Amino acid sequence: MHNQGSRNHSFVTEFILLGFSRNPRTNWILFFLFLFLYLFTVLGNGLIVTLIRVDARLHTPMYFFLSILSLLDLSYATTTVPQMLVHLISKNKTISYAGCVVQMYIFLTLGITETWIFAAMAYDRYVAICHPLHYGVQMSQTLCVLLAISSALCGLICALVYTVFAMNLPYCGPNEINHFFCEIPAVLKLACADTSLNDQVDFILGFILLLIPLSLILASYIRIFTAILKIRSTQGRIKAFSTCASHITVVTMFCVPCMIMYMRPGSEASPDDDKKLALFYNVISAFLNPIIYSLRNKDVKRAFFRLFRMSEDAQ
Repeated sequence: MHNQGSRNHSFVTEFILLGFSRNPRTNWILFFLFLFLYLFTVLGNGLIVTLIRVDARLHTPMYFFLSILSLLDLSYATTTVPQMLVHLISKNKTISYAGCVVQMYIFLTLGITETWIFAAMAYDRYVAICHPLHYGVQMSQTLCVLLAISSALCGLICALVYTVFAMNLPYCGPNEINHFFCEIPAVLKLACADTSLNDQVDFILGFILLLIPLSLILASYIRIFTAILKIRSTQGRIKAFSTCASHITVVTMFCVPCMIMYMRPGSEASPDDDKKLALFYNVISAFLNPIIYSLRNKDVKRAFFRLFRMSEDAQ
């Protein structure tokens, strides 16, 4: 159980994830619930990515970012949910130290990337509604790819800082994480050292990675709503607003729980509240995104029926 390496290395070689309940019956109910949510998340987000790739009418900046969002949601859920499902029905609920670090890093990378993709999507809506005549020039394919790559690089680098600061602390026992996956706030509670520096780093990074994208989103939407109010026709207003409503809903569902989780001191956190918050931006958000975007979106619905017709004709 102990690793006698340099003092920077943890003494703990594995962690136990306590999950939600010790009651086997409750765990079986949760297993089927989360299995349904996960399968729907994979199918829903996978379908959106497929439709956008296959249908040439959806090869626009808005759908380019939506396909990235769906891929991120799919990957995000896959980082944590399959392991959670195994732990719900298995007596062995352990995860190796290395496995915990990898899961933490991938989860953070995807989450940070997603917040910046939200900002890129808001900018895309701003240009489409406020500068429609310049949309084709301003939202060029090169700019879209650059925004996507810079979002991913920000995710990769900032997640590394988060993870290094967290796992550089000594972990000498206990090794029970009161959570369903290795998330930094839950893991930090097990450190055998003062975590006030980590709280400060988490707050500063949380400020950069959540409040800056949210400020950009807010600025875009203030401009958008001002432009919408100037539209003469009621139908035009409704159409412009409906294209933004899905995005606002998804951003709120994802970013508000993340802010609560990552921008408060660890001492104020209750494990049960943390688990509920994490479920919201990890599982529920990824599950609802395809529903929100496809139900509110005529283009996606049309693309689905076209694909359905093509598959019927092929038979």
